[in-house]
Amino acid sequence: MRRGDLYRVYKGASHDPKKFRVFVIVSRQVLVNSKFSAVICAPIYTTYDGLSTQVKVGIEEGLKHDSSIHCDELISIPKSTLNHFIGSLSIEKIQQLNDALRIALGLQ
Repeated sequence: MRRGDLYRVYKGASHDPKKFRVFVIVSRQVLVNSKFSAVICAPIYTTYDGLSTQVKVGIEEGLKHDSSIHCDELISIPKSTLNHFIGSLSIEKIQQLNDALRIALGLQ
């Protein structure tokens, strides 16, 4: 399990109309490797609104179609539910994710 990995999760959020949703791990690797039971993840949706807090992803990352990571909707997910691996972000996509997270969190 690594930062930038994509996982399909059953009922990722209670308000989500889909039974399954793909999430990308955004927690730092030290936390992912720790005994802590959960990691911070960002959901992936098929919509892309052109926001600076969204990162385009698609087939190259293991998805079935073009989608986007939504960094304004971070949630904590138990590691035990991250067992259906989809794919991983490239180094370039991780940099785009970092930039989107900085904007979403208001960091310099």
